[in-house]
Amino acid sequence: MSKPIEAKIVVVDDEPSIRELLVASLHFAGFEVATAASGSEAIEVIEKNQPDLVVLDVMLPDIDGFTVTRRIRQEGIDAPVLFLTARDDTQDKVMGLTVGGDDYVTKPFSLEEVVARIRAILRRTREQVEDDPIIRVADLEINEDSHDVTRAGQPIELSPTEYKLLRYLMDNEGRVLSKAQILDHVWQYDWGGDAAIVESYISYLRKKVDGLEVTDEDGTRHKVAPLIQTKRGIGYMIREPKAA
Repeated sequence: MSKPIEAKIVVVDDEPSIRELLVASLHFAGFEVATAASGSEAIEVIEKNQPDLVVLDVMLPDIDGFTVTRRIRQEGIDAPVLFLTARDDTQDKVMGLTVGGDDYVTKPFSLEEVVARIRAILRRTREQVEDDPIIRVADLEINEDSHDVTRAGQPIELSPTEYKLLRYLMDNEGRVLSKAQILDHVWQYDWGGDAAIVESYISYLRKKVDGLEVTDEDGTRHKVAPLIQTKRGIGYMIREPKAA
């Protein structure tokens, strides 16, 4: 029995080899995929297919990916857009998010990262559509409307950066995120430092999120089970503890 389609994706890139690799990888991951090789074709394919997400190259032979995004937004199409950019250029990233993009991947990229980014974007946007502002991992909750954070019902005070970091980890529950990915998403364009800042902020988060003590019904106090994990040499992840 074939597995259900996870989402409809439109892939736009003028390089046939990249299109073919993305299509094969996304099909394998359970997505339905349509393609386009130019900006004008992309607009037609997107309007026809009404996809759940668009993977869009910035540098196209006729009109660029930013213009494509503006055009589909003007047509009322609000499908999230993941940009592919050949340049690790701050201006490209800022422009992409300004015109209504949701994320970007710099070429050369790994297919696994593209699939993971797509799933993270879809999860975020579907949560918004469902109008549930709460993101949960075990007994840890973020309320996106109020920015309140609680663990086992206890409020946790976080700085804006700590909140962004925790939000990014929870958006990618169960997936290891490298220090480079975390720097890129949490500090974005205004941080040119090294990965030591990530270690520091993970340490801050651990003290606040995993350092809590809770009281059982019989009055016994104990520490909560740790949620933030380190994968040595790879990065960090958050996930629900495995049952004993």
